[in-house]
Amino acid sequence: INKYAFSGGQQTVEEHRAKGGNCDVDISFQFLRFFLDDDARLAEIREQYTRGEMLSGELKALAVAEVTVIVREMQERRKNVNDETVDQYSKVRPLAFKY
Repeated sequence: INKYAFSGGQQTVEEHRAKGGNCDVDISFQFLRFFLDDDARLAEIREQYTRGEMLSGELKALAVAEVTVIVREMQERRKNVNDETVDQYSKVRPLAFKY
């Protein structure tokens, strides 16, 4: 995210502070849209970034923190998957349709 995520920020800090950033094209903000559960906090981040109060690096740091939580949760759940779990989910079973 820090190195490759496209930013909606300006070329310089001074320009960013004056003009603000564009959340609609900023990949870090898009990650937050999907992974941040707090809508009020997301709206606050959007306002701060759009007004130039928050820099791209700060926005990327927030995105990294949120994505890291999700990835760690997935890694922990994946540790619990074994052959029995795979068999349970992949076995053929009838589907109950009600007409």
